[in-house]
Amino acid sequence: MRTPANIAGHPIHPMLVTIPIGLWVFSLVCDLIAMRSADAATWNVVALYALIGGIIGALAAALPGLIDLLSLRDKAIKKTALVHMAINLTVVALYVVNAWLRVGQDATAGGTPFILSLIAVAMLVVSGWLGGKMVYLAGVGVSPEAAAATPEAADVKRQQERHA
Repeated sequence: MRTPANIAGHPIHPMLVTIPIGLWVFSLVCDLIAMRSADAATWNVVALYALIGGIIGALAAALPGLIDLLSLRDKAIKKTALVHMAINLTVVALYVVNAWLRVGQDATAGGTPFILSLIAVAMLVVSGWLGGKMVYLAGVGVSPEAAAATPEAADVKRQQERHA
């Protein structure tokens, strides 16, 4: 089921989500380094810029994701996509609060921003699992010709028939 937000048949949303995921995980790594570093202030600044870049990247990925969501017809897949979207929007909100708490903060590693990062990354894992479920089990964003040529195509079709 090819999605409408694509470039040359390649879905845009999965291309773009790697940016915020990578930046947010890197921000968490910077926090961990800051806790052990003699120069915590520098690592806190790097973490702040990484999470702000992740917010911008997530907003860029949200538009093609929304276009893809609106094109879904299967109710079970659409329900999964809505939960995926809700989790991602919550993660973005957590990172906006996280950035707001960090701006103007002194060079102390840990605390509420760190806990928010841990919660948000855990939520990203769940959201990523749901995104993978839509792609690998339901074939969202997969060309029908390519999906039909795989041995798993029969399994995918049975899964879709069960949810119909």
